[in-house]
Amino acid sequence: MGDLETEKPLKKIAEAFKELEATINSQTQEVEVAPFSHACSLVSPLFGCLGIAFKFAEMDYVAKVHDLAEASKSIGTLQSVLDNDIERNSVRKAGSHSRNLLRVKRGLDMVRVLFEQILLTDGNSLKGPASKAYAQVFAPHHGWAIRKAVAAGMYALPTKAQLLKKLNEDESSARIQMQSYVAASAPVIMHVDKLFLTRELGIDW
Repeated sequence: MGDLETEKPLKKIAEAFKELEATINSQTQEVEVAPFSHACSLVSPLFGCLGIAFKFAEMDYVAKVHDLAEASKSIGTLQSVLDNDIERNSVRKAGSHSRNLLRVKRGLDMVRVLFEQILLTDGNSLKGPASKAYAQVFAPHHGWAIRKAVAAGMYALPTKAQLLKKLNEDESSARIQMQSYVAASAPVIMHVDKLFLTRELGIDW
């Protein structure tokens, strides 16, 4: 018998983000890098399930989550990630933890919008939900060539039924977990944005 929990990635994602949301809502605790990067790592397989259209996002996201996980060995909180880079004047440098944090946040946001759109859309096609999520979150930051490649890849997306099968979910259980992630991830994403904006670093680079 396989461990059922490991076969239910959506449930693990939803639970991990609920814990992060609880930390943010408590107002007293700062978000630590270790649980944040762990929760983000649980999202990685989702990009893999979406096929070629999101291959670039998967590779980029996985590498940057790994960087944050490594950073968590020496940096305690997300606040410290930014403050350390501000001190070194390296916030916007390629490979900086702050830059990677911003990119990871976009990945979380893309999945949030994707789930929102799946919940709103009838039918078996993921092309509409995935196109909307890409256009809203990633497209403004991508050049023409990447946008073109993603548009072509959209035709190779799995169907909703195929995606749920890969995630070992049926329609009703998937809806519950997707709604849970959408609700819990929104304050987490806002929290990361706020860290950048309160330090006047911007979030559109």
